[in-house]
Order: sequence, then structure tokens, then C-alpha cells
Amino acid sequence: MATAAYLSADATVSAHRASAVTTSDSTVFEQPTRALYIGAAGNVVVDMADGGTAVTFVAVQGGTILPIQVTRIYTTGTTASSIVAMY
Repeated sequence: MATAAYLSADATVSAHRASAVTTSDSTVFEQPTRALYIGAAGNVVVDMADGGTAVTFVAVQGGTILPIQVTRIYTTGTTASSIVAMY
């Protein structure tokens, strides 16, 4: 059985790339994130890298780095802004 790329990520290694996020209810990232930077406070609705249903992180404070691997950040339900995906 092949190991998913996100499972082999070394959590002790810092991000090496980042990009501003445009939220979307349909777009799936080509590569799971290593973390998300939340620039302005609010809720963040995501699909985690291992699948399953959408998860809502409620009342995330601006300036927070969420150490989560996600494949999608939804527009619907996401009220935080200035989100940066870190890889």
C-alpha cells in the first residue's frame, strides 16, 4: 500500500513555500498544506488531508498558525480572511 505524501511529512521541518489562499467550495489543493496562517480572525472550514467531512475551526484569532494539513478551504462558512497556505 502506497503511503500518502502528507503522512510522510516531517512535522519538525518548517514550511518551505507559502501562497495566499482564495477560498473555494470546489477547488482541491494539488498538495496538502503543512499549516495555515490566519491573518484576520474568524471561522475556517476545511477538508483535512486524510478525508472525511468538512471541519470548522471556530473563532480562530488573527495571527494564528494552525498546524493542520488540509486539501480545501471552503468559502461557505469561512469568515476568517488573509489566509496563507504554508507548504
